Amino acid sequence: MKVRLLLFVMSIVLCSACEFKWFRGESQVDEPRVSVVRYDRLESRYLTTGDFSALQQMNTQYPVETRTLLEDILKLGEVSDPSINARFLNFYQDTILQAVISDVELQYANMDDINELLDKSFDRLQRMIPNLSLPVVYAQIGSFDQSIVVGDKRIGISLDKYLGTDYPTYAYYYSERQRRTMKRSYIVPDCLTFYLLSLYPLKDFEHCTQAERDTHMGRVQWVVNRSMGAKFFHSAAIDQADSLMAKQRVPVSQFLTTP
Repeated sequence: MKVRLLLFVMSIVLCSACEFKWFRGESQVDEPRVSVVRYDRLESRYLTTGDFSALQQMNTQYPVETRTLLEDILKLGEVSDPSINARFLNFYQDTILQAVISDVELQYANMDDINELLDKSFDRLQRMIPNLSLPVVYAQIGSFDQSIVVGDKRIGISLDKYLGTDYPTYAYYYSERQRRTMKRSYIVPDCLTFYLLSLYPLKDFEHCTQAERDTHMGRVQWVVNRSMGAKFFHSAAIDQADSLMAKQRVPVSQFLTTP
């Protein structure tokens, strides 16, 4: 009887231990809170094969992203226009844009490195600004327009603007200085920069001096550097922001909103 009781107790202990270990493992394997939604893959399917199911998914699952792409970026007309889908498809039949779609698929077949850095950076940023809302981040293919589109707590990454400094087509449209930033390593810092600028814009921007604009950008980029855990951006304005924060140590939200 004692032996049976001992075995029963041991089985409970073992099961409890297993259950505890299982739950502990569950809590340690966290899904990233911020990662890139591959809207660009649906877009690519429709634009290269005319797959209507891909277009349906774009419209039903990502209505905001699709409206932004068609109306604000490509400026093809209103998304409700009956002929908008045909104009969208025809627009990308250009040989250069078809090559861009193919190159995006090749270069960004895997975005794990970007997802990891995005998640870690936004985690640090939220610790610095506790009330910060985490955005939805998605990838798209534009037509060499905006690199990052921010709105409605969304960040759209136009992968066609990040195909590499030496990407041949860029030489026709951009200066050497502009091309330096059109590469993979700039995606995360650009996302952070433009998102912060949307949340903490410089008041009365049009009437501000260049020095005031540089100071504000320096503060934003200082925060971006801290969020990334690396000094990605470098400038005199960032150095000034670093010195100021070392002295004042004010909350980051206050630092971004006060002159």
